[in-house]
Amino acid sequence: MKRVAVLLYGVVAYLIFFSTFLYLIGFVGNLLVPKALDGPLEVSWGVAALVNVLLILLFGLQHSIMARPAFKDWWTKIVPKPIERSTFVLFTCACLITMFTFWQPMGGAVWVVESAFWKGVLYATFGLGWVVVLASTFLINHFDLFGLRQVWLRFRGKPYTQMRFRTPLLYKHVRHPLYLGFLMAFWAAPVMTVTHLFFAIGLTAYILTAIRLEERDLIQHFGEKYRSYRQAVPMLFPTLFRKKEKQLSYLTIMQGLRDEGKRP
Repeated sequence: MKRVAVLLYGVVAYLIFFSTFLYLIGFVGNLLVPKALDGPLEVSWGVAALVNVLLILLFGLQHSIMARPAFKDWWTKIVPKPIERSTFVLFTCACLITMFTFWQPMGGAVWVVESAFWKGVLYATFGLGWVVVLASTFLINHFDLFGLRQVWLRFRGKPYTQMRFRTPLLYKHVRHPLYLGFLMAFWAAPVMTVTHLFFAIGLTAYILTAIRLEERDLIQHFGEKYRSYRQAVPMLFPTLFRKKEKQLSYLTIMQGLRDEGKRP
């Protein structure tokens, strides 16, 4: 019964995540949701700015603190390890739902794109950004990232095994394609309101901070493999031409990973 409960907990957490993710797309794009990012100013500008800063900080602190290995070591003394990731996902969803509920529109427009062609380009970039986000999670194991693999292994009575270091497809060109996808979605706006700009700047600042913390943890976990990967592959924006030594370094990493995968 306990294994079934753990599995159900993980599945429910995942369904809540996916619903929240879909709402986030509508929230940022002002599409088909009861309350979206933009709207008329309802309170004073200073109050709106303060509330929105606090909401972004709430999300950023939760996401950053709960993702750190030291916190996980302490947290799993309270929460069973098989549901640690699912619980993290639930807390993240709670912070996002809080943001959706209390976000304050700030009025005004920074830019308005009139050209039908460039509107189409921006809308396409917005959509592509979300596709990149979702595709990136599947490339590194979507089900492990959102806790389903952990609860499924527990249900089958098998021990959890750590994901090995891999750089599939998009990860060969940028180290953080998932974050790149978010940036594309946040900044590709035919109508950039003050509210949207505030949101985009705030989440961009969080992403840049999160990358530094995440890469510090990855270096501690994978050591020289990740250091070499970081030196060879750009952080967010792919470059068409790399220096020859970086190309060679990257090929060395890939060969090493392939050789490691062939070992019994």
